[in-house]
Amino acid sequence: MRATAYWLEAPAQASLRDEAVPAPAPGEVLVRTLYTGISRGTESLVYRGEVPAGERERMRAPFQAGDFPGPVKYGYLNVGVVEQGPTELAGRTVFALYPHQSAFVVPAAAVAVVPDDVPARRAVLAGAVETAVNILWDAAPLVGDRVTVVGAGMIGCAVARLARGIPGVEVTVVDVDATKQEVCERLGVGYARPADAPRDRDLVIDTSGSDEGLQLAIDTAATEGEIIEASWFGDRTASVRLGGAFHSRRLTIRSSQVGMVSPRRRGTRTSSDRLALALRLLADPAFDHLLTGESSWRDLPDVMAAIASGSLPGLCHTIDWRDSG
Repeated sequence: MRATAYWLEAPAQASLRDEAVPAPAPGEVLVRTLYTGISRGTESLVYRGEVPAGERERMRAPFQAGDFPGPVKYGYLNVGVVEQGPTELAGRTVFALYPHQSAFVVPAAAVAVVPDDVPARRAVLAGAVETAVNILWDAAPLVGDRVTVVGAGMIGCAVARLARGIPGVEVTVVDVDATKQEVCERLGVGYARPADAPRDRDLVIDTSGSDEGLQLAIDTAATEGEIIEASWFGDRTASVRLGGAFHSRRLTIRSSQVGMVSPRRRGTRTSSDRLALALRLLADPAFDHLLTGESSWRDLPDVMAAIASGSLPGLCHTIDWRDSG
């Protein structure tokens, strides 16, 4: 079998390659891709060649081919149908942490079955919702907390939607882009521009990937409040002010990263458990508001360039592979 795969040949130079796909061995599945999703922040860093040399091994996707900065086949939001494999998986729609490719073979244990009440296109958000679950396990908001999420991107919006389900929790998303107010309203959470960000917040989660976003989190946290830094800055230096009242207010800044299950749940949950939970949570149709664009697989190199340059705004942009043969 032949398949089409997206490769970054070098920073800012992408192509579509024709590749051979092996026949599945016992215990493996052959998956025909329906949709892939672009992880806007991370894949933009990869596209621009901004993965730090010291982080290249840790940043490898589970089924990545090649190495940073390129040539590299990268991506991890893939939904498809099992065409060959164990009886219990044959014909099922599954999610896999696989790059942008029209068909592929992986161990059966590497796919997660998409629940029947979750549409295939929405299921590409499993990676974002799984990240949001881990962030909230790290953050551990309490009943009645006042929570701010800085950055109305795909991860920030997923965090906000999940956090609003905790009784009494008040969630406000802060973003410089006023057009994000509409999606926040559809998600059932508040919106504010940075100048109007509420103060004295029990918990502030920064997903903005910017110095200004982290500084806003510091400035708007309550005394003894917690700041969860969920952005990834690549090889960029973040500069914030830790003078003034930072120490007297006894603020706490902690990082969150999806590569490992949160320490709060590591003894009782595996990464597979976390992904299965994310897929179940995607039964919520409100997550469709995070799907803001779609393109054919034929246009993927141009789409990735536009996203990395900032000329194609939005949240999750999906790639349709259904006619890829």
